[in-house]
Amino acid sequence: MSGSKTAIGVVAGVLLIAAIGGGAFLYAKPDVVAKVSAPPQVAPKSDLARFATGSLARLETPAAIPAAPAYVFKTRDGADTTFADFRGKVVLVNLWAMWCAPCRTEMPTIAALATTYADRPLVVLPINVDTGADKIADATSFIDVHEPLPLYSDPKFQLPFEFPGKGKMPQTILLDRQGRIRASFSGEADWNSPEAHALIDALLAEPG
Repeated sequence: MSGSKTAIGVVAGVLLIAAIGGGAFLYAKPDVVAKVSAPPQVAPKSDLARFATGSLARLETPAAIPAAPAYVFKTRDGADTTFADFRGKVVLVNLWAMWCAPCRTEMPTIAALATTYADRPLVVLPINVDTGADKIADATSFIDVHEPLPLYSDPKFQLPFEFPGKGKMPQTILLDRQGRIRASFSGEADWNSPEAHALIDALLAEPG
């Protein structure tokens, strides 16, 4: 009799494994099975996700659109400024540093973008995060070669952690006319590419 019960138990175990997909050795505890079989959660994206192509394939376009941080950074002359000062225009924020090779590599494309949109309500806002007077002087010399880009700085190196990239470099963020974060990208990209133009044109077409 005990042999029959053992055989029945083995068959039941095999059927349980087959019923839950086969090939995986799972215990029959309901909450464990539920956790393993649950589909992964995908964060909802905004309609700007359609522009995540080409060099912008890793573009992040979450459905949630928080306001840009109320963080104070510096103009070239050392005056305080915030993102609120640019409300009413689409803003491309690029966080960069001299020690970041991809930052320097993509800078010509950002300069070209600024030239392409010179007569449009787009602000191209490169913000250097080098610390120390000597490093900031080097950054100033570098940005001056890439006209018409201005120099802004965050000598506390805190701003990269205030945006979705959480410290990644380079980091580029698109703000709409209301100063909200609409898209972000971590890493090097071609910001004068057709896909970048399409993304920016879509934001420019939105009502203020």
